[in-house]
Amino acid sequence: MKNEALTRPEAAQPATTANRYTYTPKCDIWETADTVYLEAELPGVEEQNVDIKLEDGVLSILGRVNGPDFAGYQRSYCEYESGNFERSFRVSEAIDEERITAALKNGLLHVELPKREAVKPRRIQVAVA
Repeated sequence: MKNEALTRPEAAQPATTANRYTYTPKCDIWETADTVYLEAELPGVEEQNVDIKLEDGVLSILGRVNGPDFAGYQRSYCEYESGNFERSFRVSEAIDEERITAALKNGLLHVELPKREAVKPRRIQVAVA
C-alpha cells in the first residue's frame, strides 16, 4: 500500500468461537486523498452478527455465521463448510478514528476510514508580489 494508512498487524488474534471454522475474508483496500476504503467479503453474515472494533490501533472485523440447522437429518456429503470470519488491520494515526463508518450489503462489508484534516493534502495559494 502506498502510504501505510492501513496494514496487517504482526499477530492477528486467534478465533474465540469453538467448534467452528474461522476464515480470513478476502479484502480490497483503496484510498483517495481524503479516505481509505476497505471492502471485505462476509458471505452468509447478517448485519447483527458483525463486530468491528478499533482498539490499540488495530481494526478488527469479526463476522459470525449461523449455520443451517437441519433437525432430524444426518449430513452424508459436504463440500461447503460454514464458519466465521476474522481479519485485523493496523490503523495509522493518519485515520480519524471518530469518523469511521461501516455498512454491510449483499455479503460485502464496506468500511470508510476518513483521514485526519492535518494529513490531507491542501493547496497553497500563491500571492502575486
